[in-house]
Amino acid sequence: LAVAAVSAFSTAPVLVLWAAPLSAFEITLGRLVTGAAAIWVLARLQRQPHLPAPHDLVRFAGIGFITALHFICYIASLSFTTIAHALALVYTAPIFVALFSAWFLKEPIAPRRWVGVLVTVAGIAVLAGFEPRLNSRMIIGDLLALVSAVTYALYSIAGRSQRARYPLFTYAGTVYALAALWALPAAALSFTPAGYTWRSVPALLGAGLIPLAAGHTLYNAALRRIHATTANLIATQEVTGGMVLGALLLGQVPQTNEIVGALVALAGVALVLV
Repeated sequence: LAVAAVSAFSTAPVLVLWAAPLSAFEITLGRLVTGAAAIWVLARLQRQPHLPAPHDLVRFAGIGFITALHFICYIASLSFTTIAHALALVYTAPIFVALFSAWFLKEPIAPRRWVGVLVTVAGIAVLAGFEPRLNSRMIIGDLLALVSAVTYALYSIAGRSQRARYPLFTYAGTVYALAALWALPAAALSFTPAGYTWRSVPALLGAGLIPLAAGHTLYNAALRRIHATTANLIATQEVTGGMVLGALLLGQVPQTNEIVGALVALAGVALVLV
């Protein structure tokens, strides 16, 4: 499930950049609304509730806020820095997931697997750290990606924490819908009518259906079955997939350090999974 999620995730950077010149808030809102609608259709087909119990809506609103912040910061970072940098920094998330899992879920990671976590993060550091093109604009993008990493870790922990409480489609559809409500005011303020073109609209719908409705729902399904750190480490390979698609479709050819870093990160994932 996690590997399938990565395959869907990897399309996100290209689809998000194709959705320009829409703002990060509009892209986030469009993705979340599309994703929520798709998942609620599946919930209906599976006869799963569309919404959680009323007394849990506050909890879900908090998870929705974290989700909205993750997507907004990630999407905004792609306007300031490269796909390789944005993905590399977002996927420092495994270190935060491992810590949060131990603190909040009482699910510590086995000591030997910490080696894999550290190797993965080291690979990401190599990918992002030796950057000859670094400037103030890229630094802003990198900081946005780092905020996205922390919120991604919290989102992962939240998904695992609710695995026994609600069916998958109920959980995912509600989180996406509430995240969309959080993003709505900012999207309305940054509304750009001229940005809705023959290319941006299909890209926006694609970003909602493929990396979100398919990818994130598969990821949440994986979180219900394996340790959150393991699922998140597998998801780091969005870095590799995103770099490949960025090179093929956008001409963002990765630097040598980015290729080496991706290979080291892959080795780290393998160490955790063995």
